[in-house]
Amino acid sequence: MRPIVRDALGIGAATGAYGLSFGALASAAGLTLPQTCALSLLMFTGASQFAFIGLIGGGVAAAVATALLLGGRNALYGLRLAPYLRPRWLAAQFVIDESAAMAVRDTPAETRLGFWSTGLAVFAFWNAATLLGAVGGQLLSDPRALGLDAAAPAAFLALLAPRLREREMQRVAGIAAVAALISVRFVPAGTPVLVAAVVTMAAVLVPRETPGDAASGEATRGETASGEAASARGGAVSARGGAAPARGGAAPARGVAASARGGA
Repeated sequence: MRPIVRDALGIGAATGAYGLSFGALASAAGLTLPQTCALSLLMFTGASQFAFIGLIGGGVAAAVATALLLGGRNALYGLRLAPYLRPRWLAAQFVIDESAAMAVRDTPAETRLGFWSTGLAVFAFWNAATLLGAVGGQLLSDPRALGLDAAAPAAFLALLAPRLREREMQRVAGIAAVAALISVRFVPAGTPVLVAAVVTMAAVLVPRETPGDAASGEATRGETASGEAASARGGAVSARGGAAPARGGAAPARGVAASARGGA
């Protein structure tokens, strides 16, 4: 249990690091301090928040629509986690990428602990960092000059990296990344993430033959071939057995022929 809480606190602290960038970038986008903090308190989903402040300059409708599209993935997390979480109305606020990832455990108790500890840790660090970033952003002329806008993608890559140790996961991640890059020119901002999610689900759900299935198939084919060979050998033995009486029957026939010649 203790390692789960320790990991949750580490994720919360790491998330807080790019919460600073969100607060600074939100201030640079023209949001006031209360507006910036309200986004983190109420929306509380990093990707949607970054998309919102990135598009708010082009109109509220586009910013809200994109944020909703990106936040839609949390509904899928919620469907999977619903049987383990109570009360659901409160748990819904903490369904994010990090808490959903930490909830992948072997037992229901560990699932709940991973979810709640991570969700609460991220919420606390994220909101504190948002406040600090927003205050600091007001003192900076351009927060992007410090590279703060790259903090969010870097944090997502850090969460993804430990899950790419298996070749199958590397293949799926590569396909999703290529699909997202191709879609950038054809879909609204923020949507490539959803394209990657759909491609990932499709790649995972496609049935594939595992090494165990292949070995089982080879064993079955081997047993079938052995059975057919044994049947063939059995048939050959029977044929030889049938030929022996035939040769035995030929001997009396030769004897009768000899008696007939003698009588002649």
